[in-house]
Amino acid sequence: MGFGRLNFLVMTGSLPEPFVDRLEKIVPPEKYDEVISSFSQQRHVSFRINRLKSNPDLVLSELDRLNIPLQPLQWRKCSFWTPSEFKETLSRSLPAVESHIYIQNPSSMLAADLLEACSEETILDMAAAPGSKTTLLADAMNNTGRLSAIEPVKDRFFRLRANLERMGVSCVRTYRMDGTLAGVKKPEFFDRVLLDAPCSSEGQFLAHAPRTFHYWSEKKIKEMARKQFRLLVSAFRALKPKGVMVYSTCTFAPEENEAVVSKLLKRYPDSVEVIPIEVPIENTQAGLLRWGKREFDSQLRLARRILPNDLFEGFFVCKLQKLA
Repeated sequence: MGFGRLNFLVMTGSLPEPFVDRLEKIVPPEKYDEVISSFSQQRHVSFRINRLKSNPDLVLSELDRLNIPLQPLQWRKCSFWTPSEFKETLSRSLPAVESHIYIQNPSSMLAADLLEACSEETILDMAAAPGSKTTLLADAMNNTGRLSAIEPVKDRFFRLRANLERMGVSCVRTYRMDGTLAGVKKPEFFDRVLLDAPCSSEGQFLAHAPRTFHYWSEKKIKEMARKQFRLLVSAFRALKPKGVMVYSTCTFAPEENEAVVSKLLKRYPDSVEVIPIEVPIENTQAGLLRWGKREFDSQLRLARRILPNDLFEGFFVCKLQKLA
């Protein structure tokens, strides 16, 4: 580690020390300094143009009139970022107020893009609220086809529905239900499933904001992992043979990422495999094959952990296919 202990403590602020110790074992040594410093930075603000309601040229013209400097996300059409000091101006702009843009971290965009949703297929967003990825999937499907979205928590469910309406999404059927029931109610029904699982949200920690991590503990990680596995099994059962699923989290914890997927591979050894993914960014690392005394299925090397920096939040993505 490039920092002395004193500088290290200054950099990480009040982040839980057990979390920091764990992170040092997860992240490659050559990437650690950049990753740990990202928790003390104000990230740039990214957004995508809502093509269901707006003309990209008109949106860009209005933002230019407000003197908001924009940089394109080179790997994604109609998506941009601006320095953090322009966040309030962007949030109050007419395109934002009228839902012609959607402010969303690029890690979250990337996870949904990897599903490669299209209108000819039946798609499920299994833990959908607040709707960031659901609205992105609807955009990719040109607001046509069959897209279902599940959310069990009442207030989050209605927030999801409000976001869909605000963004002009009309192709989504929403269901207030426990995602663990999806595989029972609709076995082998969906061509593609996105499970952006509830998690310990380590990728969103901010050293200057204890509210972002006050709940964190290793016990919490174990609780989330149990829930995630139940959801993943349900998603697998809901998937058609030859169907594709993306499992993602916004956390670093191997117990919630590689361990969950490896457990699914062990339960269904002849029925599911990890698919290689093309991630168009450099700040990633391959999935871990070992954590402490635990060893994971060798296919997990094909998963990707997105490492946080001044633009991206920490994320984990893994793409799976159900075999015939």
